[in-house]
Amino acid sequence: VQLVESGGGFVQAGGSLRLSCAASGSLPGATTMGWYRQAPGKQREFVASVTSGGITDYSDSVEGRFTISRDNRKNTLVLQMNGLTPEDTAVYYCRARRAHTPTFERWGQGTQVTVSS
Repeated sequence: VQLVESGGGFVQAGGSLRLSCAASGSLPGATTMGWYRQAPGKQREFVASVTSGGITDYSDSVEGRFTISRDNRKNTLVLQMNGLTPEDTAVYYCRARRAHTPTFERWGQGTQVTVSS
C-alpha cells in the first residue's frame, strides 16, 4: 500500500488550501491516518489525525483553522487548511499507522505548501 498526497501549492497569507492523500489499496482495520509537516531546518511535527472511527486530534497551532477528514471506503484523507500563515509553510506528509499487532505504517512522499506574507 502506498500513500500519495496532492493539493499543495503557493498561497497568500489568509488563503486556503486542500490537501488530499490517497491510499493505493485497502488499509488494515483500526488504522489512524494523519498529517505531519516539516519546515526547513526543523523536525517533522504532528498536524492532525483521525482514527478509523472518526475521532480527530489537532496540534494547538492549527486547531480551529484546519479540518481533517477521511473516507474509509475510498481510503482517502483530506486536510482543509484555512487562514494560512507563513508559519504553515512546510512539506506536508500523510501517514497511516496501526499501533496494534499486526502493526502497520506508511508515509507519503510529501507535498509542498508555501504561504507568502
